[in-house]
Amino acid sequence: MNAKPYLLFLLLFVINTYAQNTYVFLGSYNQNQVKEGIYVYQLDTVSGNLSKITSAKMGNPSYLTVTNHGFLYACTNTKTPNEGSVSAYKFDPKKKKLSFINKQNSEGENPVYVSTDASGKWLANGNYTEAGVTLHPINPDGSIGATTQNFRYTEGSVDPKRQEKSHIHSTVFSPKGDYLFAPDLGADKIRIYSFHPESSEPLQSAPQSFIKTVAGSGPRHFTFHPNGKFAYCIEEMGGAVSAYTYSNGKLDNIQRIYSHPETLTEGFESSDIHISPDGKFLYATNRGKENNIALFSVAENGMLKHLGYQPTLGNHPRIFAISPNGKFLIVANVNSNSVVVFKRDKATGLLTKAGNDTTVEHVSCVQIAEY
Repeated sequence: MNAKPYLLFLLLFVINTYAQNTYVFLGSYNQNQVKEGIYVYQLDTVSGNLSKITSAKMGNPSYLTVTNHGFLYACTNTKTPNEGSVSAYKFDPKKKKLSFINKQNSEGENPVYVSTDASGKWLANGNYTEAGVTLHPINPDGSIGATTQNFRYTEGSVDPKRQEKSHIHSTVFSPKGDYLFAPDLGADKIRIYSFHPESSEPLQSAPQSFIKTVAGSGPRHFTFHPNGKFAYCIEEMGGAVSAYTYSNGKLDNIQRIYSHPETLTEGFESSDIHISPDGKFLYATNRGKENNIALFSVAENGMLKHLGYQPTLGNHPRIFAISPNGKFLIVANVNSNSVVVFKRDKATGLLTKAGNDTTVEHVSCVQIAEY
């Protein structure tokens, strides 16, 4: 018996099965409670094509997070005066169905970021306009409980137009799940709390309660290296990435490197930041005049080296995501209503457009999950 045809068939079967179990979740600024706001697409991990499978109606789901338990959480009623909420959904990959569970008041206007801790018992939300961090319990059925803790901030920084007061822009748990980091664009701070998931009030004061960033930099999104030893923050107003060593809730700055060409001296609108699963490359999106992704290599000591830029083939790339296997990077271009899929070269980090063109009105966020 010739085993080669059988092995080839088995390989193609595995590839096809995997391709049918990777899903892309999209949020949008739909400005309407009765219109589609959250979309689920299937990602073909051979071609990079996206195929819509379901959607849900919700007002302005600006940011999403997806858990390993099949739950999806969203910042909702974002950019809606005097409103703000966090919403829970259940995704069933077998039935290809997205079901609404419940929502809770975000206790602050304009929620822009949600994350869950490793235990899946807590949801941390960042409010931008009414600056603060709120913590909600997550019930066994995935529903969100009423706010347990609500921290508000008022101080601003040097830019009277953008930093008249605090603006929390993300809430990120540490690799071990024992700290929470909240970049504050308005105060030029990265706020830090210790986190105790078994406590009734998990967020507590940390020995290092914040780290100050460069004045006028506007820290926005934050991520950890897969090895847990380094952390990186993208600065929306300063147009730079700050690199830190990390240990037990403490950050120490080791580098600040621009995500823009030296010829650009103003009009920065940097947005999102992620590291490849192997820890070798860091990507950061730039909106405004550029609409590109800056690419950096990551050295063993955590330092970054700029390698180049990839146009996002759209306008205003707000959020992007890297697939868990590191093969794809998908970017959401808000103003051009476009979702663009890129294949990653794992050796060089470079990006090449893949798949079909996908249009989602005012697409605000993208997340990728495997089931």
